[in-house]
Amino acid sequence: MILAGGEGKRLYPLTVDRAKPAVPFGGRYRIIDIVLSNFVNSGLAKIKILTQYKSASLEEHIARTWRLAPILDQFIEAIPAQQRTGLSWYRGSADAVFQCQHVIADERPEIVVIFGGDHIYKMDVRQMIAAHMETDAAATVAAIPVPKAQASDFGVLEVDPLGKVVAFHEKVADPPSMPGRPDMCLASMGNYIFRTDVLLRELNQDAPLDGSKHDFGHDILPRMVREGQGVFAYDFATNQVPGEDERGRGYWRDIGTIEAYWEAQMDLIEIHPLFNLYNQAWPIRTGATHDPPAKFVFRDEVHARVGIATDSLVSHGCIISGGRIHRSVLSVGCRINSFSEVEESVLFERVRIGRHARIRRCVIDKDVEIPSGTEIGFDVEADRKRFFVTKKGFVIIPKRAKIDDEAHLEEEHEA
Repeated sequence: MILAGGEGKRLYPLTVDRAKPAVPFGGRYRIIDIVLSNFVNSGLAKIKILTQYKSASLEEHIARTWRLAPILDQFIEAIPAQQRTGLSWYRGSADAVFQCQHVIADERPEIVVIFGGDHIYKMDVRQMIAAHMETDAAATVAAIPVPKAQASDFGVLEVDPLGKVVAFHEKVADPPSMPGRPDMCLASMGNYIFRTDVLLRELNQDAPLDGSKHDFGHDILPRMVREGQGVFAYDFATNQVPGEDERGRGYWRDIGTIEAYWEAQMDLIEIHPLFNLYNQAWPIRTGATHDPPAKFVFRDEVHARVGIATDSLVSHGCIISGGRIHRSVLSVGCRINSFSEVEESVLFERVRIGRHARIRRCVIDKDVEIPSGTEIGFDVEADRKRFFVTKKGFVIIPKRAKIDDEAHLEEEHEA
């Protein structure tokens, strides 16, 4: 089961019209494709995706892209919130599974794997399952060290030498450090494995509690730890993904903010990326398109009209028509017109950059046209008057935004 109902408030305005797991990533993927690829590559092919917040885009992507073989009893299916157990929508991650427990009863599995749908990482889930079975755990939590300065955003675990969780702290101001590593904390990745009988018992006990947030990290797991049930941590750093080198082991990004989202995209364009899209033994899967190959045209170096991209990802259907791209990620169908420059930016589908435009440290949502001569990302105060700008100066332009720049349009006409 994949929890994909989150609103993703900190990714605003990219989540104005879509759930966080549906946000584009890496040019041609959606964030949800990462966890789905991990499941399918691990041989897990009975998957339910629990959706809620503005789920249309996500559900369309799943229905059109992720079709497995019913004749082999394989499926990937979205379950929208249905108010099956009352008049409330999902009140938390645990309540989402509680309201959908009928699908667990239908399948009658021995264990249930419950992962979040909005992180960037590679994991052979079979190895986590093997660890869960070896310890005969009631529940297993995937964990990874994070800097203490960032740990208040996560659930933090304390474990004994055998890996059994002895305390669970959910997003506390001063989480405990790891033994011998005062600057690091052991954080929950939000990925869990439960014995089915334990999961159903805990969900049914939690559901009627008025003081509960009905959340796995805040309520279910801390209570199980307090009661001495066998909750174990799985060390994600030990997971070995086929085809990956040692540098990429343990790579995990929580892209909960615009800055983290941008940084994860920039990770992709490194010469030796820690998150490698080119590992054929562990492909990141998504839907096929009928777009033509990317095209780069013009080599008029005298007049600086050269179609070129360096340290970048350029997707199908893009036309780099005499413009320059550097350290950027372009989604399907973008067009970069002559004499323009795009640097350290992420462009969603069908973005058009006009002539002589200069774009820097921007995330531009789909179907946006940047007028000729426009400059964005060079004057934060000026940008704030027109666009959404983060504290660190990243400019976010929402889907289908109309950018009015009559002066620049007149300049283009005169030229």
